[in-house]
Amino acid sequence: MRATAVRRTALAASAAALALLATACSGSSDADGKDEKGAANGSSSAPKTPAKALTAAELEKATLAQGDVEGTKVTKAGPADEVPADGIKVDKEACLPVAHAMFGVAQKGAVATTKRKVIDEPKADGEKSLEDAAKGEGADAFKDAFNLTSTFVALSSYEGAAGPDAFAALKKAAADCAGGFTATVAGTPTKVVSMTEEKITGGDEALAWTVTSESDGATAPVKLVALRKGGSVATFFAFNLAAAGGEDVTFELPTKVVAAQDKKLA
Repeated sequence: MRATAVRRTALAASAAALALLATACSGSSDADGKDEKGAANGSSSAPKTPAKALTAAELEKATLAQGDVEGTKVTKAGPADEVPADGIKVDKEACLPVAHAMFGVAQKGAVATTKRKVIDEPKADGEKSLEDAAKGEGADAFKDAFNLTSTFVALSSYEGAAGPDAFAALKKAAADCAGGFTATVAGTPTKVVSMTEEKITGGDEALAWTVTSESDGATAPVKLVALRKGGSVATFFAFNLAAAGGEDVTFELPTKVVAAQDKKLA
């Protein structure tokens, strides 16, 4: 694939939801959230006693920080990364919990929320730079420069049964919307053509999907993970720009990020 075509495809795939992570390398700012861990089979596993929500201060202590995930840069999300719940529209109402998870929006009833961006550090092994890719020095330059995964982590605490309920709502929405839907944010539509369930472990409940989006005839994969631990729920939305550009790269679930957050909540 020509470098210009690769870049055009990736930029198209980065629209709306994907842009949230494609631009994550630019820096850090501020926000609030909570985390979660989950069971491998994704079956509902509500706590035997009503969960007490973690406070904002407790959430901050349990949230990922720089140094928690080897080989990555962890920063707070900022105002530019925030998407208000009422700013997300879907063509199928049943799919709204999925759209919320993709944009790091907590479900109704959340007591507190923190948000983090976890970005792979470039490998210092002589690979092509971003500048090389920008100059159009071949598709290989693009592949090397952008084969980095960014993960947007939103962690929310809920009181009582609200956490298990939020997880169950997302699980149901993903099943109902496996065939696709369209989400519109700030007037920009993102067409999801499929959701394929993947395997993930951790916490009380966990589920994961490969979400395939389409823009201008080009498709791009992203990864979505949801975990629950007690009354806390975390969503992880991972994006790889090289994969979005149609490059043959290894793009897997952000298991290192999930495991690190799971550990901090133990």
